[in-house]
Amino acid sequence: MGNSDLRRLDREIQATTKKLEAVRRGESWPMNGRERRTMARALASGSYRAARGRSTGRAEEQIDSTSSATEMRLNAELTALHGERQRLITEAARDKAKKKSSGWF
Repeated sequence: MGNSDLRRLDREIQATTKKLEAVRRGESWPMNGRERRTMARALASGSYRAARGRSTGRAEEQIDSTSSATEMRLNAELTALHGERQRLITEAARDKAKKKSSGWF
């Protein structure tokens, strides 16, 4: 394990945190292709129904569920990245302790 691994994980953690905040603000750039297609479909059907004077309840529900699913996915990614970072730190500490204890001083 090197510092480069930790720096790489820290950069990924920062990027994922920025994506999560963007999704919470209602932005769509952090979404993957499937989520974008679902969101576009819901927006199109909702605007069509609104133009016809009908209820947009289902489309609004689809938009909400898509954004919450994106938020849950990014939270899971963030949790996994934090877990991996902690594993690397623990592994490095274990190796350092092993080196120290094997010395003959």
